[in-house]
Formats: sequence, C-alpha cells, structure tokens
Amino acid sequence: MAKVVVLGVTGEKGLWLVDIAAGTVTPVQVPASGDLAAAVKQRDAGGVFIKNVDFAIAVSSADTVFSGHVDG
Repeated sequence: MAKVVVLGVTGEKGLWLVDIAAGTVTPVQVPASGDLAAAVKQRDAGGVFIKNVDFAIAVSSADTVFSGHVDG
C-alpha cells in the first residue's frame, strides 16, 4: 500500500508530498525531466493525472470536512 502521495490542487501552483506514515506535508521541487516532469506538463496544459488514488476531495477548510460536507 502507498505511504506517500503527491498532490496538486486545481488553481494552485506547485505540488505537495504527503507522507501518510510520517503525517507530514512538504512542497515538491519538480525535476526538469522524467516522468514527474511530464505529468506536471500535462497538468499545466489542463490535464489530470491520477494513479492509485481512489478518493480525493478539495474543500475550503478542514471544518468543512469534519462537518460532513464534501462539496466545499
């Protein structure tokens, strides 16, 4: 099972590395070449890249999630 997820939020620049085991979130420096760089170029062109993630929702705040709302 994956213990690390790379996330990007629509409308926000940059990517984030979420280490589930460590409970941390850190910014990702995108490499100049390679698979991650290609995925970022796809994202910059308006594409969506999803692999091995089966649930993700972007909302306005943590309070929104804890109150049971998911449409932000």
